[in-house]
Amino acid sequence: MSFSERLQADAGWIDLYLKLSLDKMRKEPVIDAMRYAVTGGKRLRGFLVLESARIHGIELASSIPAAAAVEAMHAYSLVHDDLPAMDDDDLRRGQPTVHVKWDEATAILAGDALQALAFELLTLPALGPADRRIALVAGLAKASGAEGMVLGQALDIAAETAFRPLTLEEITVLQAGKTGALIGFAAEAGAVLAGADPVPLRHYAAALGLAFQIADDILDVTGDEAKTGKRVGKDAGAGKATFVSHLGLDGAKLRAATLVAEAEAALAGYGMGAANLIAAARFVITRDT
Repeated sequence: MSFSERLQADAGWIDLYLKLSLDKMRKEPVIDAMRYAVTGGKRLRGFLVLESARIHGIELASSIPAAAAVEAMHAYSLVHDDLPAMDDDDLRRGQPTVHVKWDEATAILAGDALQALAFELLTLPALGPADRRIALVAGLAKASGAEGMVLGQALDIAAETAFRPLTLEEITVLQAGKTGALIGFAAEAGAVLAGADPVPLRHYAAALGLAFQIADDILDVTGDEAKTGKRVGKDAGAGKATFVSHLGLDGAKLRAATLVAEAEAALAGYGMGAANLIAAARFVITRDT
């Protein structure tokens, strides 16, 4: 199965699993908002969970709860990042953001509930022995909390009122938390499920996560809002320091391509089994959404 076929198939399984998980809950506006928030998207993070599991011999049934968990966590982060107190966005995945469609209180609660759902899914027995499930819970907590995604968002907000633009090194640290930490958890999850060494996947994910963010910065300059499903040109309009503002458009593209090569090299030990993970790395810098 090709990468694009695998990504599409995995997205379908993740969508179904999230739907079934939410369908078990009461019919309430906050649940509707949760369902709305997890709808759409590339499911790249969930794909990384499933594909890293596959290369370790873990079947879909024993990894799908972890893939759904990381997508629920990602959805929570988007809902909260879009709030007026954060990035103040009104468009996400081509649709009104949750706080625009409902209200800020519902958006906050839906995000909180999606975060809780993510951890609940990681406790399910289908994921294997208790020690591995605990390792997944601990890993997601670190990736999403004050040492990862939340830290990155906090640094991003602080940068908006700083007296000087961030340096390239500071942007790299910020994005390693805001974007890279959750991608890192996703890519390592398969090794954790298998009780295998996660270090090669950790190196892969570090390069992949940074390349992903550089590609986002490029899309903010060159992207088509109809394709990206979100506002473009916001960074430049706000005078925000980005990889593009530091490196230039061509320099940013070159840096992203170099990172993809580093990601590929980290997977050398897996041979042809890593073909789809390599394709994923190439995909993140050629996508238009």
